Amino acid sequence: MEPMMEFGRRFRLTLEGASHAPRVGVRLRGVPAGTPVALGPIQEALDRRRPVGRRLASRRHEEDRLVVESGLADGRADGGEIRAHVANTDARPSDYAGLAATPRPGHADYPARVRYGPSADLAGGGIFSGRMTVGLVIAGAIGAQMLRARGIECVAYTRSVGTVDHRPDPRRPLADLRRAAAANEVGCPDPADAARMAEAIEAARRAGDSVGGVVEIRAEGLPVGLGEPFFDSVESVLAHLAFSVPAVKAVEFGAGAAAARMRGSEHNDPYFLVGDELRTRSNHAGGLLGGLTNGMPLLWRVAVKPTSSIAQAQETVDLGTRRPVRLVVPGRHDPCIVPRAVPVLEAVTAIGLTDLALEGGFLP
Repeated sequence: MEPMMEFGRRFRLTLEGASHAPRVGVRLRGVPAGTPVALGPIQEALDRRRPVGRRLASRRHEEDRLVVESGLADGRADGGEIRAHVANTDARPSDYAGLAATPRPGHADYPARVRYGPSADLAGGGIFSGRMTVGLVIAGAIGAQMLRARGIECVAYTRSVGTVDHRPDPRRPLADLRRAAAANEVGCPDPADAARMAEAIEAARRAGDSVGGVVEIRAEGLPVGLGEPFFDSVESVLAHLAFSVPAVKAVEFGAGAAAARMRGSEHNDPYFLVGDELRTRSNHAGGLLGGLTNGMPLLWRVAVKPTSSIAQAQETVDLGTRRPVRLVVPGRHDPCIVPRAVPVLEAVTAIGLTDLALEGGFLP
C-alpha cells in the first residue's frame, strides 16, 4: 500500500520523495491563474531550513536549490499544478543498512516495517523523516506570498529549548521579531536567551544526547471570521498540519494548557473599541473564538521532542534473532531540531491559513 501524503481542500498539496531518495518535493494545486509567485522568497525559506553553516546542526550538506518543474510562468501561476523539488545530493542510505532488523528507539522503523513490509525505505527515516518538510516549506512560501498580498503576515521563532524559555513582548512588531530571530542560529529573537539556548544544545551534543523545545508562531492582519467550524476550525486545521511535522508532540493556542488553571474571569478577553474596530484587552484566546479568527493576532505554540537519533547506545531488539541488542544510531543528526522547525512551522501556518482563506472566500 502506497502512503498518501496529501493535505488541503482548496490549497491542496502532495509530498513526494524520501529522505535518501533522489529528491524531495511537492505537488501543489489550487493556486489561481495569474497569482504572482516569486521564486526568491521560496529559496530564502528553504535556506532557513538548511543546517549548513550551523555549528549546532547535522553535518549533512544539502544545497536545496529549488527546481520548479511546472505551474509557474513569468513569475505567475498558470492555474495548473505547481510541481517543485530539491535534489538529495548528500544522501548516504548505506548508513542505515540493517534498520529493518533492529528498529531505532524513538523512530518509526518498527511500525513502518509492520505497515509497509520489510522492504520499506527507512534510510534517514524515509518518508517519516524531517527531510520531507522541504515540500511543506515550498508550499508554505507560496501560500505566504498569497497571504501577504492581503496584508496577512506569519512569523515563527524559538520560544524555548530545554529549560531555557524566552517570553517575547506581544507588542513587538512582526518585522522586528523576524529580523531578531534570523540574527542567530537558534532562531530566538533575544540574543541573551539565544546564547543560553545554544549552550543547552551544545551540552546535549557533548553528552551524545539531544534536547527539544517549543516554537511559537504569530500571525497578524487576519480578517475576522476566518475558519470553517466545526471540524475545520482554525485550531483543527493548524493542529492537523503541525502533527504532520515529524517530532511534534503537542500544540496550544493562546493561553493553552495554562487556561486549565485559570478562572473564566481571568481567561476571558474583555472587548473595547479602537475607532470602529472591536479589540480585546488581552489575548488568552490566541486570536480565535469558536474556531474563527476574531481580529486579534493569532498566537500558537508547538512542542518539538528531542531528536530521536542520539550518539548513546540504546536498547532495542533484533527482529531476526528475537534477542535484545544495544544500538548506536548511525548517520548525521541534529542535537536539537527546534531551530530548523521554525521555518517549517511558519510554513504550515501559511498553508493552513491559505487553505481556509480560499475556502472562505477571503482570497480570490
